[in-house]
Amino acid sequence: MKSVNNVKIFIPLGNSVEEIKKRESIISETYRKWYDSNPTKAVFNHNLNDYINIRFVSINETIHHASRSFLSTLAVLQLDLILKNAYQVGRPVKPKHGNKNQDDFSEIIIMECPLIGMGIAKLTVGVKKKTGMKIQYCITAIGI
Repeated sequence: MKSVNNVKIFIPLGNSVEEIKKRESIISETYRKWYDSNPTKAVFNHNLNDYINIRFVSINETIHHASRSFLSTLAVLQLDLILKNAYQVGRPVKPKHGNKNQDDFSEIIIMECPLIGMGIAKLTVGVKKKTGMKIQYCITAIGI
């Protein structure tokens, strides 16, 4: 049970189809509420000294990947904290060849953000080819 804004959220621990679907729903609802309360659809990241934008690909990739684990779903509930405070790890890499969701990106930035009591959240950010805009691609937890 996790409390967000004094609302208790039950996040299933298991890996049954029903439990994964419930986590997908929790992540989707988290993004919907975030999207409704953030008209710019972006958060300034201190390490990159630039805005990280949330777009459709952000939501889809995160729902698909983060819903597979309890900790990743829990990490997504810290969306603002992660977007603001994640720091770049290593150099940007080229997008995965053959991954159509990464076709619009010139490079992929891997970032991490420590989450107290939960371990490290991994934030993947894509840099748009034409504009250089930074787009949140995916958030997952990488362990305690």
